[in-house]
Amino acid sequence: MGNTQQKLAQNQSEQESPVAESSEESFTCEICIEPILLPNKKFKNQNLCVHPFCIDCMVKYISVKLEDNVGNIPCPSLSCEKFLDPISCRNLVGPQLFVRWSDVLCESSVLGLAHCYCPDRRCSVLILDECGGNAKRSKCPNCKMHFCFQCKLPWHSGFQCDESRELRDRNDVVFGVVAEANKWKRCPLCRHFVELIEGCKIVKCRCGASFCYNCGKRVHRHWCSCDSASVLCIRVIHGFTIIFILLSIFFIFRNLNSIPPKN
Repeated sequence: MGNTQQKLAQNQSEQESPVAESSEESFTCEICIEPILLPNKKFKNQNLCVHPFCIDCMVKYISVKLEDNVGNIPCPSLSCEKFLDPISCRNLVGPQLFVRWSDVLCESSVLGLAHCYCPDRRCSVLILDECGGNAKRSKCPNCKMHFCFQCKLPWHSGFQCDESRELRDRNDVVFGVVAEANKWKRCPLCRHFVELIEGCKIVKCRCGASFCYNCGKRVHRHWCSCDSASVLCIRVIHGFTIIFILLSIFFIFRNLNSIPPKN
């Protein structure tokens, strides 16, 4: 009799256990409010947080956040402060959406740094300024295209950024390449190219402006502050001038004191 009751209780527990397990495996998504019967449809945030969300709703939620350029996507639960883990979501969102997610995270992490995109529309890769804000001529690491980091345009040899936007003649571009190869300088006043074959670095343009051929700055005397020797000469001249003035004042007062007073 006891064995019979034990078997009946065991059979009853075996019949109730699948119902209990199925009730634990099924859930209702808090986003679409639909009952989900399959346990593999439940979203898991790498055990960072556990909420009843279905995978389809979470993929749509991630896609909407990425359209708003949100890289650090928070958990949609109002009472949760966790963020979604991109690595654990990689197989769920698919390769295209995962790459977009990675790009948004990369862009958000470099917002405080100087950056630009390759001007070639077929490339458009993100490029960072590693020169401390002084980058100008740059080379895209992806397509190897040369471009100007300041104006974000293809490299304009021998021309300024504001002039490169006005270039329409291909001959001007070719001439700019030749000028850059020969290291010709442009007059800071009239912007004409000047070639120095030999002689002093202080040159005079046909417009009458004098400038330094080394640094390109306009000068009004026959020296430039970019040359250490010229700076030393200037300081020596200023020193001798001050000494001469002081000595002149000294001798003047000495002569005045040596004159005998009149009776």
